[in-house]
Amino acid sequence: MSIKKLIVAAMLAASAFTIEPAVVLAADLPDFARIVESEGKAVVNVSTTSTIKQNVSSLPEGMEGDPFFEFFRRFAPQQQQERQERSLGSGFIISADGYLLTNAHVVARADEITVTLTDKREFKAKVIGSDARTDVALLKIEAKDLPVARLGNMADVRVGEWVLAIGSPFGFENTVTSGIVSAKNRLLPDENFVPFLQTDAAVNPGNSGGPLFNMKGEVIGINSQIYSRSGGFMGISFSIPIDVAMNVADQLKATGKVSRGRIGVAIQELSKDLAASFGLSKPAGALVNEVEKKSPADKAGLRAGDIILSVAGQAVASSSDLPRLIGAIRPGQPVALEVWRNRASLKLSVVPEELKNEDARTAQREYRAPQATPDAQNMKQLGLALAELTPQQLAKAGIKYGLQVRRASGLAARAGVQAGDVIVGLGGEAISSFGQFKAAVTGAPKGSTLALQVLRQGMTLFIPLTIGGEE
Repeated sequence: MSIKKLIVAAMLAASAFTIEPAVVLAADLPDFARIVESEGKAVVNVSTTSTIKQNVSSLPEGMEGDPFFEFFRRFAPQQQQERQERSLGSGFIISADGYLLTNAHVVARADEITVTLTDKREFKAKVIGSDARTDVALLKIEAKDLPVARLGNMADVRVGEWVLAIGSPFGFENTVTSGIVSAKNRLLPDENFVPFLQTDAAVNPGNSGGPLFNMKGEVIGINSQIYSRSGGFMGISFSIPIDVAMNVADQLKATGKVSRGRIGVAIQELSKDLAASFGLSKPAGALVNEVEKKSPADKAGLRAGDIILSVAGQAVASSSDLPRLIGAIRPGQPVALEVWRNRASLKLSVVPEELKNEDARTAQREYRAPQATPDAQNMKQLGLALAELTPQQLAKAGIKYGLQVRRASGLAARAGVQAGDVIVGLGGEAISSFGQFKAAVTGAPKGSTLALQVLRQGMTLFIPLTIGGEE
C-alpha cells in the first residue's frame, strides 16, 4: 500500500471517532456574585484615628554639624508633639440595632472609630469590649434596621470547600476574594485559644476583621492573620471561627470582658513512643507533666503522668486542644474529665478558676544544675551517669526527690536526655533513689518504652526512653 493510501485510511479511521470538547456547566461553579449581592451589605469598613505622643528635641534645625550638637542634644529640653495615625480594617454587622464584629487589633489604641456602610453612610462607633487573646472586638453604632450577616455552623465546615472574603485590603473597600478552606483547627504559636481556619483566599492589610463566607452566604470566620515573608499575601491566611468569635462577643456584650477557666497544669504533646509507654494505642490526649499546688487540678486529684482524654465529653486530640476546651468553661462551673492513669480510664470532676493574665505558665520556680554533686552511678546500657541529690540541693530545686543526670550518651542522648536534667519519676511514679530507678529499668521488658519524667530549667517534661534498643 502506498504512503498516500495509508494516510487516507488513517484519516477515515480517525473520522469514526468523535471527540467532544470539555463542557463545564455554570451550575457546577460557585455563584460568588449571588453571595456578594445578598450578603455584602452587612460588610463594613472600619477606619480609626489615634493620637500618638512623642518627645522631640527643641534644638533648631541645621545644628547637626555644630561641634556642640551632641552636648546640646543630650541636655536640651524635650518638647512633646502629637501626630495623628490612621488605620483601616473591616467588619460585619451581627444585629439590626448596630452591633458589629471586627478584630481587636484593628481598634486597639483608637481615639475615634468610623464605620462606613456599603451605601456610604458613616457612623461613629463605640468599643463595647475587646479580647486580645482571640483578637475579637465588639463595636456598637447608633442605627436601626441594618442589614445583618447570617452566621454559619462550624461543625458543617469541610476542608476543600469554597469560601469568599470581603473587606478593604489596602483601603480598597468592598473587595471580594475567593479560595478554599485549606485546613481546620490550625494552631499558631502563642495562640492557644483559637483553632484557626486556614484558607487560600487572598487577604491583605485592611481585610482584618472582615467576614469569611461559605457558599450558603453564611459567615464562618473573621479574617485575622496572614502568613507572609513579604508583608503581603502569599497564599496562606487565617480566620477566627465564628463560634469562637460569637462566644467572645456574647461575653463582651454581657459584661464587657471575657472570663476563661484554668485548672493549673503544665502539659506536653504525646508522641507515639510516649503513648505506648503509658499503654495508649494512639498518641491522643494531653500529658500532664506538672500540677500546680492548691490549683483546681490538684484539688480534683490530677497528678503528673495523667493523660487527659476528654473535657465535658469533647475529645482532646492533642495537647493544644486542652487550653481552648478548659478556657471555654466559665470559672466555677464543674466539668467532667476523662483521664488515663495506670493503663485504665477514670472520671474526675474539676472546677476551673478564672484565668488571669499572669497565668501564662504554671511553674515559676527557677532551677540550675548543682555545681557539686556526689559521685555518679552509671547505667551504661542507657548511656546515663546519675547522682542522687543532697537534701540541700533538693530544697534549692523545690523538689522532694531526684537523680541528677551528670552525663547522657547513647540511647539516653538520642532520646533527648541532657546533662543537668533531674529525673523525678517514671511514668508519673516518683523515683526517690538510684536503686529504685535501676530496678525499674532493669525489670522492664526489652524493647519497651519508659516515660522518663525530668525537671529541666524549672519545668517538668516526659521523655520516651526505649529499653534495649540499638546502641
